[in-house]
Amino acid sequence: MNTTPNPPLLAVVGPTAIGKTALSIDLALALNGEIVSADSRQVYRGMDIGTAKPTASEQASVPHHLIDVVDPDQDFSLATYQDRAYATIADITMRQRIPLLVGGTGQYLAAVLQGWQIPRVAPQPELRARLEGEAALLGSEALHARLASIDPTAAQSILPTNLRRIIRALEVFEVTGQPISSQQTMTPPPYTIRTIQLTMPAEWLYQRIDARVDQMIAMGLLAEVQQLVAHGYAWELPAMSGLGYREFQPYLAGESSLTETIQRLKYDTHAYARRQPAWFRRLPNINVLPADTPDLMKHTLHLITTHLP
Repeated sequence: MNTTPNPPLLAVVGPTAIGKTALSIDLALALNGEIVSADSRQVYRGMDIGTAKPTASEQASVPHHLIDVVDPDQDFSLATYQDRAYATIADITMRQRIPLLVGGTGQYLAAVLQGWQIPRVAPQPELRARLEGEAALLGSEALHARLASIDPTAAQSILPTNLRRIIRALEVFEVTGQPISSQQTMTPPPYTIRTIQLTMPAEWLYQRIDARVDQMIAMGLLAEVQQLVAHGYAWELPAMSGLGYREFQPYLAGESSLTETIQRLKYDTHAYARRQPAWFRRLPNINVLPADTPDLMKHTLHLITTHLP
């Protein structure tokens, strides 16, 4: 019987602006590791400030993967991410280094750490256009109700306002004839997983988020958005409709002030941070640590190394 332990896969997760980047870089340096991004927005080139990508110096200090891999108008599905993440993790492991999966996108984290078996259904442009047209006419709630009638399990996990996920679930059903929820089984990956979840009281986290937004504005976020629009990237694209970019559409259309736009971005980021922990709770072998733990790095290292094979 083979008793060789599975190689390690570490994960650092937590809501936006809590300090994942700094901790993960310190861990990677201490453990001979490399970072695999689990952020659905950092995959896009040219979207740097609004996605809070690690800086050039941070990326130079430790190898980072799955950042800047597609243009904003290119399709990048959950299945594509999972495939690339597994290939990257396997490569890091083969080179006798430790992979650290770092980010706050719940679906990305769960797909990798839980081993989701994702339906490999290619995008259907005509079907998507038809469903988007129906949503424009009847509202996304009407499509959500249709999804609930054919796949109540999937509908329960998707907000009625999340049109992109609703359309994807309907698309999979129309192509395969099977509910997407029945095709999303799990096969855990062959790694010894240890997940570190950073937490912080909401009022402190909101202060950090607000400070980060102000810093993004000072760094030139508005100019970054204007440049993307000038390149012809439409607001309907998943990249442009994401947090940090969609908030600027009314401003650029002359429908709101910059002050109102900044405040909307702060509120939207607060709301996103409130939703993120619902995903983290389902991740395997999770250890919750307050982000303000004294000697956080030392405490995290001890927690991790006692469980490494």
